[in-house]
Parts: sequence; structure tokens; C-alpha cells
Amino acid sequence: MNDMTDNFDNEMDFDFSFDEPLTEVAEPEAPVAPVVETPAQRVVRNKKRHLSLFSRIPVTLTLEVASVEVSLAELINVDNDSIIELDKLAGEPLDVKVNGILFGKAEVVVLNDKYGLRIIEFNNKELAELTR
Repeated sequence: MNDMTDNFDNEMDFDFSFDEPLTEVAEPEAPVAPVVETPAQRVVRNKKRHLSLFSRIPVTLTLEVASVEVSLAELINVDNDSIIELDKLAGEPLDVKVNGILFGKAEVVVLNDKYGLRIIEFNNKELAELTR
């Protein structure tokens, strides 16, 4: 045989004799106490389950620059060169709405040649209050 085969045979010398008794005996594992879920753990688990259900629901995110009430007569007179003054000062944070409900305040940023939002304030009201 060639040197490569001889070296391989020498390195792969295994002893499969069963003359010696096993010295290590696995000890039985201690019984495991059943896991008891605390009320707080149950609340967290339920919240995660509910959030996973809600995470698949599509919503519409809108950035509202400003608004103003105008009369129908003023609106009829609007043409290509008309300017309508809005009720928000330049530089003020803009309203972020989710499905028409105020979610927070943001400023506009440019990200990869597209507009983006930097959320700077969240609406601190409870979800039930936002739907009223």
C-alpha cells in the first residue's frame, strides 16, 4: 500500500473490545416539579398571544402637516396659483395618525432618497381612549 493509506490505517486504530466493565453509570434524574405559572406570567403570555394576532392586521399610517377650515366659496375660488394658509407654524412637529387616530408627533427626515418619519413623541392615552 502507499504511504497515505498506511498513515490513515495507523491513525484510525479503534479498540472495540468489551472486556472491561463500564465504570460510569448514569444516575437517574431527580424528579422535576411541575411548572406552575404565576398570574403575572400568564398575563405576559396572554399579551404576547394577543399581540401576535394584532401584528397581522394592516393599518394606515398618515402624516398630517396641518389643517384649516375654509368656506365652500373660498374653495371654489382656488386656482393653480392660490395659497391657502395652514394653522401650523413651520418647524412644528407633525401629527402622525393611525387609521385617523392621533398616534404621536414626528418630524420628516430623508432616508435613502425617500421621506421618512422620526417619531419624537407618542400619544400617552390608553388605546380605549383613542377610539372615542
